[in-house]
Amino acid sequence: MILTDITRALGQMGDPAFRRVLLLGLGLTLALLLGAAAGTGWLVATLVPDTVTLPLVGEIGFLNDIASGVSVLGVLGLSVVLMVPVASAFTGLFLDDVADAVEARHYPDAGPARRQPFLSALADTLRFLGVMLVANLCALVLYLVFVPLAPLIFWGLNGFLLGREYFQMAAIRRMDEASARRLRRRHAGQVWLAGALMAIPLTVPLLNLVVPIMGAAAFTHLVHRLDRQDR
Repeated sequence: MILTDITRALGQMGDPAFRRVLLLGLGLTLALLLGAAAGTGWLVATLVPDTVTLPLVGEIGFLNDIASGVSVLGVLGLSVVLMVPVASAFTGLFLDDVADAVEARHYPDAGPARRQPFLSALADTLRFLGVMLVANLCALVLYLVFVPLAPLIFWGLNGFLLGREYFQMAAIRRMDEASARRLRRRHAGQVWLAGALMAIPLTVPLLNLVVPIMGAAAFTHLVHRLDRQDR
């Protein structure tokens, strides 16, 4: 049944609403990272003098150009690491649009859902991003000690985190938070397994960029299915 939820989500990946959220997240991410690179280069160029006179050497020029270039390259190099979490954070702000598209196609009789206010979505997205970063930094010790098991540890840990977050996000659109928590706890195994299946693509370059969208869609199906099952 979980595979059915994921298959349905994959079947809708070409939906205009899905593409809009993906492109919006990537566009905002690129703008932020390029802005950070340009700002860093400007700041270094402002603070570092153009020439410096050293004893026995004399005047050395173009220091600020070199420093600016190195700093910009450093920011761009760091952006390779930050691309996925930052893009996921931006994409997470618009996941209600993905869930709306899923429900419009597959659950038209469900009626309008309760959308999360933008500031609340921003706070939840930043909180979740922080939890994922801290949890994975703490798990880094396990990754290094149990190297052969590192992928399984990564999938298990992030599967738990993704499952909890995406299930709650999808569920509170249709019920209060207490009911959403009860539903998640009753089906903790399915929620964790679905999250683990979402965590696997996180280790695949480029594919990891669509994980937030695929997760929001798959967990929307999962919540509707489990809610009907429990009635």
